[in-house]
Amino acid sequence: MKIVIAPDSFKGSLSAKEAGTIILRALSSEMEGLEASVVPMADGGEGTLEALVFATGGKTVEVEVQGPLLKRVRTCYGVLGDRQTAVIETANTAGLTMVHEEERNPLYTSSRGVGEAIRHALDAGYRRLIVGLGGSATNDGGMGMLQALGAVFEDSSGRPVAPVGGRLKLIDQVRLDSLDPRLSEVTLLAASDVTNPLCGEQGSSAVFGPQKGATAEQVQELDRGLDHYARLIEECLGRSLKDQPGAGAAGGLGFGLLVLGGRIQNGAQIVADASGLEEVIREADWVITGEGQTDFQTGYGKVPMYVAQLAQKHGAKPVLISGSLGEGVDSLYDPFVSLQSILCRPMSVQEAMREAEPLLYQAARDWARLLQASRSNN
Repeated sequence: MKIVIAPDSFKGSLSAKEAGTIILRALSSEMEGLEASVVPMADGGEGTLEALVFATGGKTVEVEVQGPLLKRVRTCYGVLGDRQTAVIETANTAGLTMVHEEERNPLYTSSRGVGEAIRHALDAGYRRLIVGLGGSATNDGGMGMLQALGAVFEDSSGRPVAPVGGRLKLIDQVRLDSLDPRLSEVTLLAASDVTNPLCGEQGSSAVFGPQKGATAEQVQELDRGLDHYARLIEECLGRSLKDQPGAGAAGGLGFGLLVLGGRIQNGAQIVADASGLEEVIREADWVITGEGQTDFQTGYGKVPMYVAQLAQKHGAKPVLISGSLGEGVDSLYDPFVSLQSILCRPMSVQEAMREAEPLLYQAARDWARLLQASRSNN
C-alpha cells in the first residue's frame, strides 16, 4: 500500500512539513512496511517557501529588508533545487503575523520589503521568481514593492510619497521608466489562492481590509486610494490591469506584480508542479491532506481541494485531517472519502493550537488503525 501525505500548514501551529512528518510518524507506528511520501503543500501563503524548498532540495538565503511597518527585519527567500528559481514569501516579508495585533492598520503598512527581497534575488543572479501572495499585512497595491524596485511616486509638490496604503491618494505623478532594467529578463509567477480584483465590493480593501485591522471608514478610504493609484499606473502603461483576477491579492500586491509583467496562478498548482506531487500521487492508493480550519471555503481552490482532485484523477482515495471542521463541510464528502477533526475533547482554540502536534498524531494513528482493521477483515 502506497500513501502520499500532502498537507497544508496548520496555521499558527504547524508548518506543512511538520504536519506531514507527524502524520508519517503516526502511520508508521501502526502500519508495518508502509510506503509513504511526504509532500508539504501551500497555496501562496504562509509555508509556501518552506514547502517549495523542502520538496525540491533547495536552500534558504537570509536577507534584511524593511518589514510591513518599514522597520528593518531579518527574513529569508528560498532557492529551489534547480538553482535558477528564487521564492519570495509575502507572509515573511510583509506579513500580518509580523505586526502586533494592536498595531495592525493597513493605512500604515507597506509591501516595500517584498521589492527589497526581489532586488536581493536579482543581485544574486536569479531570473525566475515565484512570489507567494498570502498572509499580507498590507493594502498598498504593491506601491512599496514597486518603489523598492525603482518606480517613482510623487505628490503634487514633487515629493516622494510614503509607500503605505493611506498615502496612495496623494500620488500625483508616476514614473515606471526608472524600474530596475533587470526586471525585463525575469519570468515572474505570483502564487495566490484568491481571484479578487483590485477595487470595488469584491476588491482587496473590502474583502481583506477588515482582517488586517481596517475599520469600515478606512476600507472606503483604502479602496478610493487604490482606484486612484491604479488609474495613474494604467495611464502610464496604456493598459488596464486592476480588474484582472488576482489583482487584489495581498492588498493589491497582485496588481503590482502584474505591472511588472508577472502572471498570477493558483498557488497550490505552482507548489504541486514544483514538487512533482501529481507524479507521486499517480502510484498512490491513499492520499492524506490537512489544514488548520476546514469549512465551505475549502472547496473553492484551497490546498486540500486541489490535492483531492489530483487524487481522484489518478484513482487514489483522498482523506482530510483538519484542525477543526466548520460550517458547510458536508459539501466536501463528495471529493473526500472521510473528513476528520483532530479535536478529541472540548477545548479552546488556544489549547488546540498549543496541542496540535499530539492531537494530529492521535488522529492520524486512529485513521491508520481503522484502515488496518478494515484490511484484515477483507
